[in-house]
Amino acid sequence: MAGYDQTLRPFLWRAERLHPDQEVVSRTHDGIVRNTYTEYGDRTRQLANALEDVGVEEGARVGTFCWNHHRHAEAYFAVPNSGRQLHTINPLLPAEHIQYIVENAADRLLFVDPSLLEPLENAYDPDAFESVEQFVVMGESVPETGLEPITDYESFIGARTTDYDWPELDEDAPAGMCYTSGTTGKPKGVEYTQQMLWSHTMMTLTPQGLGIAEDDVIMPVVPMFHVNAWGLPFSTTAAGAKHVYPGPSPDPADLVQLIEEEGVTITAGVPTVWLGVLEYIEEHDADLSSLDRIVIGGSAAPKSLIREFDDRGVEVVHAWGMTEMSPLGTVAHLKADLEDLPEEEQYEKQAKQGLVVPGLEFKVVDDDGEEVEWDGEEFGELYVRGPWVTDSYFKRPDANEADFEGSWLKTGDIVTVDEDGYVKIVDRAKDVIKSGGEWISSVELENAIMAHDAVSEATVIGAPHEKWQERPVAFVVPTEAAGMSEDELHDEVQSLVAEDYPDWWTPDAVVRIDEVPKTATGKFDKKTLREEYETETLLDDE
Repeated sequence: MAGYDQTLRPFLWRAERLHPDQEVVSRTHDGIVRNTYTEYGDRTRQLANALEDVGVEEGARVGTFCWNHHRHAEAYFAVPNSGRQLHTINPLLPAEHIQYIVENAADRLLFVDPSLLEPLENAYDPDAFESVEQFVVMGESVPETGLEPITDYESFIGARTTDYDWPELDEDAPAGMCYTSGTTGKPKGVEYTQQMLWSHTMMTLTPQGLGIAEDDVIMPVVPMFHVNAWGLPFSTTAAGAKHVYPGPSPDPADLVQLIEEEGVTITAGVPTVWLGVLEYIEEHDADLSSLDRIVIGGSAAPKSLIREFDDRGVEVVHAWGMTEMSPLGTVAHLKADLEDLPEEEQYEKQAKQGLVVPGLEFKVVDDDGEEVEWDGEEFGELYVRGPWVTDSYFKRPDANEADFEGSWLKTGDIVTVDEDGYVKIVDRAKDVIKSGGEWISSVELENAIMAHDAVSEATVIGAPHEKWQERPVAFVVPTEAAGMSEDELHDEVQSLVAEDYPDWWTPDAVVRIDEVPKTATGKFDKKTLREEYETETLLDDE
């Protein structure tokens, strides 16, 4: 048996002692802040002392309502390493969801960014927030607010000692918590134990994971309020690498500037972020020479996006995961025996969600519960299990019954697996379009349409149809330079899809819009489009 439990504690210990001068860099409301690992460790211990001094007991949940910055990163280690549970809250959720989450989690203390005070105030309800005994603004002062009691972060930690005796923790102790976005009902809480975060971190360090090394410079653009920024604050610290945090609401210019000035080698975020960066660098000089790779997840990365960054010497690493999985499950690295494939076939592999990472198991089952063949054709629902995959939701027995089968998480993703083991998401079970008894992948149509130079964004939904049950409708955002009329856009999309897919896959309607609505985690929000448009009136049933 192991003589010591698997916890987050050794990661910071190692970084401080082996890489004391390595930097934690943060873009904040007040400019760039730099700390060494030595300073970062000291501030983390000051925060642990502050939590203890104000009476936040071991096992209590501490909520964060924050962007990506150094103070948030300090909470990532101070809270779980001191035996408390870090609960990251998505500030972009509707007010009623935030109320539900805070009440359900019974948070004792809430950290909040100055720029997020207003949405927190709008969500504040004395009954839902009854458990909260202290608010802390992430800064050096407290703006005018009705929230109380409240103090600023620097005052909260500043008078505390940098000495702290970290407790010995059980690896099964809760360390983190994140709620799903709740697009189909109330958000569902997912708890992460010390061991889950430890094992997920160790996986990300492997070449088959994200391959993070001590000489890397890591910039997580994926929000720290969403599934621990895909675990990057933990794995960057474990590797002793340099952190770069882009701060509040970074735009493409901010991201490019940080890449250039800080020498970022690895960054990560959803596809819409990098589509925006591509548009920016097409019009501005940009030096991306330090950047080795971009990890893209959250939704499918279009093949055109992978190709465009590859042309600039930047590898796009396509990944997939879920809140329930801490979150990484697959990464689309090219296997050594496939490196001689023609370029286009390599892009095909990279555009898939990829190979299962070390430590996880998966299976794909059809409607009859039978496993499908790995032939790239047969599809079914993806089931996953492993040491960092949860087996239940927090206080949600109803959801547990629907989403778990023994040790397996039923992901709700419809996938194929090719003969080389690459998983490809065909669609979410709720988004796949059922037309005349056949399935149409909305994801594949979206990627085909977004491959066009004149298209900035596109999403496809199934609209009710009297004869065919459902038919695809495309919502398209042309680039500013496109200058196409509605009819021209319709014809172009129809022609584009017809090049690679059967006639019956072509959208029955193409709607020009200014922007595809996004969910609170940056994914395309199809639910909002379905509610906004009477989609059946867009179709011609003749």
